[in-house]
Amino acid sequence: MLGAAERRGGGPPASHLPRYGKKPFHPDVLSDDMDQSGVLLWVKAEPFIVGALQFPPPSKFSLHYLKKIATYVRTRAIERAYPRLSWSAWRHIACGKLQLAKDVAWLYFEIFDSLSMKSPEERLEWSEILSNCISEDEIEKQRNQLSVDTLQFLLFLYIQQLNKVSLRTSLIGEEWPSPRNRSQSPDLSEKSSCHNKNWNDYSHQAFVCDHLSDLLELLLDPEQLSTSFHSTHSSLVSREAVAALSFLIEGAVSGARKIHPLHELALWPPVHADSGFSKTSKTFSFYKLEAWLRAHLTGNPFGTSACLKSGKKLAWAHQVEGTTKRAKIACNTHVAPGRHRLVVMSQVYKQTLAKSSDALVGAHVRIHRCNESFIYLLSPLRSVTIEKCRNSTFVLGPVETALHLHSCDQVKVIAVCRRLSVSSTTSCIFHILTPTRPLILSGNQRVTLAPFHTHYPMLEDHMARTGLATVPNYWDKPLVICRENSDSSVFQLLPPCEFYVFIIPFEMEGDTTEIPGGLPPAYQKALSEREQKIQIWQKTVKEARLTKDQRKQFQVLVENKFYEWLVNTGHRQQLDSLVPPAVGSKQAAG
Repeated sequence: MLGAAERRGGGPPASHLPRYGKKPFHPDVLSDDMDQSGVLLWVKAEPFIVGALQFPPPSKFSLHYLKKIATYVRTRAIERAYPRLSWSAWRHIACGKLQLAKDVAWLYFEIFDSLSMKSPEERLEWSEILSNCISEDEIEKQRNQLSVDTLQFLLFLYIQQLNKVSLRTSLIGEEWPSPRNRSQSPDLSEKSSCHNKNWNDYSHQAFVCDHLSDLLELLLDPEQLSTSFHSTHSSLVSREAVAALSFLIEGAVSGARKIHPLHELALWPPVHADSGFSKTSKTFSFYKLEAWLRAHLTGNPFGTSACLKSGKKLAWAHQVEGTTKRAKIACNTHVAPGRHRLVVMSQVYKQTLAKSSDALVGAHVRIHRCNESFIYLLSPLRSVTIEKCRNSTFVLGPVETALHLHSCDQVKVIAVCRRLSVSSTTSCIFHILTPTRPLILSGNQRVTLAPFHTHYPMLEDHMARTGLATVPNYWDKPLVICRENSDSSVFQLLPPCEFYVFIIPFEMEGDTTEIPGGLPPAYQKALSEREQKIQIWQKTVKEARLTKDQRKQFQVLVENKFYEWLVNTGHRQQLDSLVPPAVGSKQAAG
């Protein structure tokens, strides 16, 4: 039995955060008597895990075009383009200048917006506004009210290059050897499974280090660039530009626990000489700032690698004894604050695992190489990535940002999520409730989309905490973005005659007693007709007036047929895996 989801969790108390360095110094505010030589900087994971679309970016997202955009928004008399970029201004640039389809332009704008610091209440209010729109024109009018930080958005577009396909990589299978690439990335398996660059913090650090000059040049004011759009020895970086770079980089002072955005550390008086900040001009020297960043960039203490090296093993509210040898599960939620929380699972085989607790709340979850398993993560989650899994069912709590599947075969996913994206999957079924169009990327075969069809007692509370509402719901309106399948043949909607509700077999505390938002009429009708057939069958059996011996014989026949059905459909394993451990069936959700 699952315990009730515990108290609403943010980050852990400060006393549980790791210290950066050896000095017992942990103030929340930077002070001049702290050791400036101990400044540690690292690349944030979330912009890459959630923000970098796992698909090669449009060719027009190259540095050349992004620099043109940066100059355009600052120098042209285009309304609401700088320092905040409105949807209408971005639509004009993306569709008119970059020749992107409007749906693709909105996709990138919407993904970046999902990374912004908005409260759940603001998200729910936006959903309500959209649900009241009765036409595309009204929706567009509401979108025109949105805006994002222009410089951060340019950085966001640039990091889409993370998944750019290069001829060199496609030919040799990996990057050219380099000291950085040779560093061993620890993983949950003996063989490296961190090929997913979105989750590999070494890839994040390498990307920023390799492109640091480009990133800084992208943020320069036009007058600081040469005629060839490059920096010069006298180029100056504005404070606003460094603040924008905080989208990718943060840090701390050795011995302290407080995490600071990059601009706070760069503007800290003791480091002015090194970071190149001038109190007179209120700007940074381009070359001093770049040198300071390179000197202090280090590994992310909350990245996947650190999680796998020193992460805590999760305790599960329900699991079958004797089948956990291969399963490797680690998390850093006991030490990581806010959006740095990670849970990584690998090689769960023929198992049913279930959990609802603060250890999962707001975590980025990666599920890798799981086979013939049933996994229930019934807490509000920040993001979920499911890779190389087969013949498994995943029932998830509301996913605040992105749910992505890659290279999965015959997997069923049941979730409320802000965005679903799938790539290289075969015969997978997605029962989802989502306010955005599902993304069907490259390499998919036989994708089936279906309405969300389950509930658990805390579900609506968890939806409220992640800012997810029941409307609008675009589960049946996917956006196909792949070169080999430009039509809709790559996906299908589940036929109503094949639709059944899903019952979560655990007890929890909470108020949700039905599927949020209900079911689409066609699917509700199919359920009603099936229920009617059951009633007719029961009535027929009752009116047959069978004798006691006949009823027993009939019962045996029905049970045998039911058992055959369980075996043939694979549901027998699922039922067997729900048998509680012998020690006791009631475990806390720890």
